[in-house]
Amino acid sequence: MSATDVVTAFFAAVNERRLADLRLCMAADVIDHNKIIHGEPDEPGAAFDAIAMQLEAFRDYHCRVDQLVVSGDTAVARCTHSGTHTGPHPRMPVPTGRAFETEMILVFTLEDGLISEIRAVSDRLGLFAQLAWPWPTAA
Repeated sequence: MSATDVVTAFFAAVNERRLADLRLCMAADVIDHNKIIHGEPDEPGAAFDAIAMQLEAFRDYHCRVDQLVVSGDTAVARCTHSGTHTGPHPRMPVPTGRAFETEMILVFTLEDGLISEIRAVSDRLGLFAQLAWPWPTAA
């Protein structure tokens, strides 16, 4: 599969909640460089559990790809994602029942036809404000 096909399949699997199919798109030891955003574990392959946590917290989650640019082994997706906080989340265990819609940019690195790294820049302030989550403070 081309990088475009792999990333498109990744978003389809997430949006259709086909978690088992993520293994067709992501390397088993995929590195997610976005741990501070969602509070997921910090080891290779933890992205699988992180995505499952997000889908549990936002049962109607959807990510629309507004633009996809691929160059060699790198794919950049400009997206609009949305959902309603209906399940427990590491940042806010008690669901607020509030909806969000924000933009984000995901950068995927592919190796051997699979996503090996994920980086993201997202509107966290907008996300937290729309969900009525308290802003994290320094430890």
